[in-house]
Amino acid sequence: MPYKTKNALPDSVKRVLPDHAQDIYKEAYNHAWDEYKEKQDRRGDDSREETAHKVAWSAVKHQYQKGDDDKWHKK
Repeated sequence: MPYKTKNALPDSVKRVLPDHAQDIYKEAYNHAWDEYKEKQDRRGDDSREETAHKVAWSAVKHQYQKGDDDKWHKK
């Protein structure tokens, strides 16, 4: 299910990502949720939700990286 606000994101995302990265995550997740609606049955093992989370994390990783301090920092 798409996220209407950043507050609705999973705690595991809100705890670790800075504010801007949360925006990226939410937008990428929502886009992937819509994109894979029709393809869900043909994709195999991953559910639509799992796929949307993978896409969202990938989008975050384009602009952020996890540092030695275990915090996410803009590249």
